[in-house]
This record gives sequence, C-alpha cells and structure tokens, in this order.
Amino acid sequence: MEKRKLRINGHSHLLPYPEEIPQFMKDKGIFWVDKDRKFMLQKDWNRPITDSSFFLNEKLAWMDRFKIDHAVVLNLSQLYGNGLRLEEMKQALRFQNDFNARIQAENQSKFTCGFVVHPGFVRGACWEIERCVEELGMRLLCLPTHYMDTIGTWRCIFDEENEPIFELANKYNLAVEIHPYDGEKFIKLENTSWRFHLIWMLAQCADAYHFLTLNGYYEKYPNMRVCFAHGGQLAQINLGRRIQGFDGRHDLFEGKVHPRKAVGHKNIFFDTLVHDTNSLDLLIKNQGSKQVLIGLDDPYPLGEMESLPQSSYPGKILDLAIERDIINETEKDAMWEDNVLQWLYGNDEKGKQDLVNKILS
Repeated sequence: MEKRKLRINGHSHLLPYPEEIPQFMKDKGIFWVDKDRKFMLQKDWNRPITDSSFFLNEKLAWMDRFKIDHAVVLNLSQLYGNGLRLEEMKQALRFQNDFNARIQAENQSKFTCGFVVHPGFVRGACWEIERCVEELGMRLLCLPTHYMDTIGTWRCIFDEENEPIFELANKYNLAVEIHPYDGEKFIKLENTSWRFHLIWMLAQCADAYHFLTLNGYYEKYPNMRVCFAHGGQLAQINLGRRIQGFDGRHDLFEGKVHPRKAVGHKNIFFDTLVHDTNSLDLLIKNQGSKQVLIGLDDPYPLGEMESLPQSSYPGKILDLAIERDIINETEKDAMWEDNVLQWLYGNDEKGKQDLVNKILS
C-alpha cells in the first residue's frame, strides 16, 4: 500500500499562553501577551493577535481542519534580543528555546521547533547551540537576517565573525532558518503603511542571501542547509543585477564567490510565501522546484490564512501554481513533504524516516 503524502508546513509560529510567560518578561518590557489573548506586547509596542491559532490547542485544531500533518515552528521575531542588556537577552532567549523545546517534546508528531541565538555574542551563542542540540534534541537554528553587535552596529548574519556559529551548524547537521525583523531600528524611515513588513523585510532577506552566496558558505559548510523566509523574494528579481555588478566591478568583490554559483544549490532553500504565482514561477525558474518548500507563516495576516478579504487559504498558492502549469502534482507533493524533510535532515535518511514515522503514528 502506497504511503500517503504528508503535508508539512515549513514556516509556522506559536505564542505561549499568557500564563506561560515569566513575569520578568513583562516587568522588563521584553515581551508578553495580555490575559485576554488579544495583544502581544513589548515596551512601547503592541500588535493584535489576529487568530486563535497563535496558541497551541487552537493551532492543533487549525492544523487538523486544514489537514496539515506537521509544522516547523520558528522562534518569535520579537525575541531576537536586539538592544537588550546581556543578561536580559540571555534570559529571554532561554525562555523562547525552552518553550519551543517543550512544545516539540510534548507534540513530536505535530511540531519540529527551532531555537534562536544572538550572534552579537558568538561564544554564548555557540554554548546555546550545544545546549539546544545535545540536551534539548533540537535541530533547527533560527537566525535573524540582521542583528545589533556589542557596540550598537547593525550587521548582516552572514558576517565572517559568525563563522563559529556556522561551524557548529555544520557539525550538528542543522537546518537554519533566516528570517527578517527589526528593520525599523536601523533603516531610517518613518514606520508607516506597514512598509517594513511589506517591503523592507524582503530587502533584508535579499541582503542576507547576497552575503551567504558571496562568502560561499553553502560550500564551506556542506552540512548546513539554509532556508530563507518569504521566498527570499527580492533576491529572486535582484539576481541579474548582482551578477552584472559582480562582473562589472570585480574590484569590489575581491576574495568573494560569484553569485551565479549559488543559484539552485542543494543546500539553499526558499519557502513559498511570495503571495502570487508570477513570483513563485520566478523563484522556481531561478532555483529549481527541489529548493522550494511550503511555508504558510501562520497565523500572521501576511501568512496563508483562511481569509475572505484576502481571498486566501493555506496552500492556495500551490493550488494556483498547478492550475497555471507552473508546477505539477509531483512537485507540489514534494514541496509539502520531501523538500521540507531534505531541508531539515539533509542526507540523514534515518532522521527523515523517524520523523515520518512519528507523524504517521
């Protein structure tokens, strides 16, 4: 009997219930959820909780309703720790990682959860990677596209100073998620009309992809597999400009690797959250269908959620891609299962099968 095709969501998020968040997080203004579960908050910031599936039990019900077998849960972008004092940052990230580890341990058939480190403190980041992998059994490292270093300068994640982090990711055969946030803290524009989520987040992903490829880390660390959130959308339309720039001003790229060499590389993945089939078509034509995996970014309103005003539902873009002959059914199935497993496990076939067995059990 042929095994049924799984539906594994490669980009999901989960909020703790208000009572699960330590009091110090609210006291320090780091992050909390109000008791009515209507808002997530930080000091001088709040955002409405737009769907009940931000929370565990409601998320499980939502997954069941849309026949999603398993989800990859990333860290919360609000908990990258940028701008926090060292001890506060360590406690906040420790809370996030322990929370995600518990969710994964208690729901192994439903969730693979990521852990986060702060690259501004490389030694501590390496210790936390070792703890999360060896003690907590986690295998997905979540990193921001950009971070604030110890002297307040904003840096790209693929800075050479962070190579010890990538060496550990390579040692442990980790999947790595690259996700943007905090653009309004270092891009000097007024935060209006949601510009940082709609435009600058995509530019942040393109910037991180730029330096991953120029530094050749996809070859230097062959056991590390990187996935860019939101399809690395601006990186796809920007590819020709980067190639022409590299060829035309080679003096600016001494010691760097040609952008073309990274295109379609087996260890660089992108999720499908690009919102239109023309963008998805370009992504697949650039990188190949095997490097693309389903990402719903649920439960955020920019994710693929059921919504009449947005005319959307989970998995809609792949259904449209089938209708418009951008992909076939085999490629669609692979984006829901095989490609996600390949990103998570690489050549670890036993790891893939173990997860599949847990899901099917």
